[in-house]
Amino acid sequence: MIKIDNIIAGYTAEVDILKGISLQVARSEIVTLLGPNGCGKSTLLKAIAGVLLPRSGSVVLGGQDRTRMPVHRKIRHCSLGFVPQTENIFSNLTVRENMQVGGHYLAKADCERRMEQLCELYPVLRRKFTAAASSLSGGERQILALARALMPSPQLLLLDEPSAGLSPKVLQEVFDAIVEVRAKEKVTILMVEQNAMEAMRMSDRAYILSMGTVALTGHTHELMHDPQVRDLYLGGRAA
Repeated sequence: MIKIDNIIAGYTAEVDILKGISLQVARSEIVTLLGPNGCGKSTLLKAIAGVLLPRSGSVVLGGQDRTRMPVHRKIRHCSLGFVPQTENIFSNLTVRENMQVGGHYLAKADCERRMEQLCELYPVLRRKFTAAASSLSGGERQILALARALMPSPQLLLLDEPSAGLSPKVLQEVFDAIVEVRAKEKVTILMVEQNAMEAMRMSDRAYILSMGTVALTGHTHELMHDPQVRDLYLGGRAA
């Protein structure tokens, strides 16, 4: 579904943040990117999405090389959804209007039908449908951001820190929403997350990044019980 080969990228000509990263995500997998701040996790998502164009390497989506395609074209033509960490909803719009923005490529009837489907999937959206997004709680905002990205029914979803700033209870609600959309819509999910243990529990595999490279990778049940991984990257013993 997604194949990244030897990606090198950065924000200035002098500094490479990503130093030859390669990874693969199969259809309907949930894969998490883990690692310390500054290791390149969010930069990698931006390079895949097309927000940041790589200096070299390739981004293959659905069997096609999409390395140089910008984000607005990937969203429309490559069945890609992208939820950035910040500024991921329009606070001055209602829940309904935010979802309509996500579905603005759809015909009106299709947009209405898709909003109904997502309100069935996430009932909180129906309860707050006409409320301003600014009135939502942190968890509700993240679910709205997720739903807006899902409006065009993407096959691939990129999530950057979906639990940022959330309490443990609300964090679990957001993670449950992510698992549910994978189960019901077979969406492939690549996610950056700092809540390492919780993210590992909901993911199939993980890549642990360090200094712009892949330090470790494997199935999450193996990584969670690897003493070296726990001590160096996960902050203690797995439950």
